[in-house]
Amino acid sequence: MSAPTTDGESPTKPLSRRSLLIGAGVVAASPAAALVLGSGGSVVAATPAAAAPAATAVSGTVRKITMYAERIDAKTVGYGLEPGKATVPGPILEMWEGETLEITLVNTTDQRLSIHPHGVNYDVNSDGSPFNDSFNEPGETRTYVWSTVPMRRDRGIWMPGSAGYWHYHDHAWGEHGTPGIAAGLYGALVVRRVGDVLPEKQFTVVFNDMLINNKAAPNTPMFEANLGERVEFICIGHGNTFHTFHLHAHRWANNRTGLLSGREDVSQVVDNRDLNPGDAFGFQVVAGLGVGAGAWMYHCHVQFHADGGMAGIFLVRNADGSMPAGAQESIDRFHAHGAHTTSGTPSGTTAAPEAGADAAHTDHGVAGLPPLAVHTDH
Repeated sequence: MSAPTTDGESPTKPLSRRSLLIGAGVVAASPAAALVLGSGGSVVAATPAAAAPAATAVSGTVRKITMYAERIDAKTVGYGLEPGKATVPGPILEMWEGETLEITLVNTTDQRLSIHPHGVNYDVNSDGSPFNDSFNEPGETRTYVWSTVPMRRDRGIWMPGSAGYWHYHDHAWGEHGTPGIAAGLYGALVVRRVGDVLPEKQFTVVFNDMLINNKAAPNTPMFEANLGERVEFICIGHGNTFHTFHLHAHRWANNRTGLLSGREDVSQVVDNRDLNPGDAFGFQVVAGLGVGAGAWMYHCHVQFHADGGMAGIFLVRNADGSMPAGAQESIDRFHAHGAHTTSGTPSGTTAAPEAGADAAHTDHGVAGLPPLAVHTDH
């Protein structure tokens, strides 16, 4: 992909993913086609190598959003973009390198909490930690400011930009946000670089101790896409436990984007990656590419974790949205498996209870993605 520069014009307003993917007259693309952000914010179909034309940094743009921290049920608390719309995980927040995001967090709960990001820039007042006296008391509203930078040269050395798959979470309930994270106060943060390929659907997968999005099988989220759709998985680790993330029948490059930049890209191609507390990575796949439609499993590949309920389904429907042959039977078998056995748990360890099993989860489809900004529709 072309590296962005530090000069050039910025788009006049944040680009809407809805306009990118289904807006009239913007671009015509087949479901498996890739879209990229090009020079000056123009939208173009990606070349076979997924490289954009001469890129221009998106710099100087400041966007403002309001988020609400709300109790969902007796065990679960989440973030939302509207009152009464909190989810677990919280909404996917997206930025372009060079943008600044001002987040006004409204704490509607009876607990001290905050929002703390990974991967972006912020000052001590936006740290989101009691250490820096940066948090929301119960009922309090506070603004946090996150900024991003493009890759650049500094004294002859290339310095990394902010682009990557990151995440945000509470850091103030308790001393370090431990109860808040356990309750569901976490979400995905994506920073894009000009030229990055844009997905058609996005899914957030959080391994939080022995739960996935605060649920255990068979109640874990089932993510759905049609055959040929470009799907982005954002994987986040929380809690106190070592995990690995495995997706059946699909693979990705172990680099920043999850995509190969060309024939000479030496990035390792994987279908399994460590996903440990505080870690985050993402990747894109074309649903069912080379393997067809069907019910495909995702799970933690630590065996007793999978046995304990850390597994779910990635359902790839036929291109027309219909159910592929045999998929419903596979789903029924998964649900009949019940609350997974913990008989394989090593001595001295226990599987986590299904606390928070009623928590909402977020699957993001094309119809529900407004900007490279924040996703407001669920």
